[in-house]
Amino acid sequence: MEITLRQASADDAPGLVGIYNHYVVGSIATFEERPIAEAEMAARLASVQAADLPWWVAIDEAGAVLGYAYATRWKPRSAYRHSVEVTVYLADGMLGRGLGKRLGRVLLESLSERNIHVALAGIALPNPASVALHEALGFEKVAHLRDVGRKFERWIDVGYWQRVLPSQWE
Repeated sequence: MEITLRQASADDAPGLVGIYNHYVVGSIATFEERPIAEAEMAARLASVQAADLPWWVAIDEAGAVLGYAYATRWKPRSAYRHSVEVTVYLADGMLGRGLGKRLGRVLLESLSERNIHVALAGIALPNPASVALHEALGFEKVAHLRDVGRKFERWIDVGYWQRVLPSQWE
């Protein structure tokens, strides 16, 4: 299967929401509890792009979205402007094929080009696949927050992983 990585567009919203809602209803990977509509996903995409941050999609030969990765501002205060939170989601059946690493690498490269200094990843725990992906991308665990989310009638921990990126300050 040939897979292409490119910047996302509003036309990708149906594929993006299909992937995301799979995690909303069936996992703790997101703390969202109700599926979202395509219009909401399109608005989220537009917000990321308006902030001049990247949103990458992986598509197959037929144009189906197989996964995506994007970054959002870490916090709104100006001193945080060089820090982002990164997110990677893959379509059901695409885990373990190296696609997450491909998306993660292109995302991190595009963040470095924007002089982003720190990438953070919040991971609901346990999630060994996401931990392995981020550590393979050079992230290190820097925090563990206990019982900060509640989904599926249980308390969920969140860990934070961090990677300092090459930037103009290096």
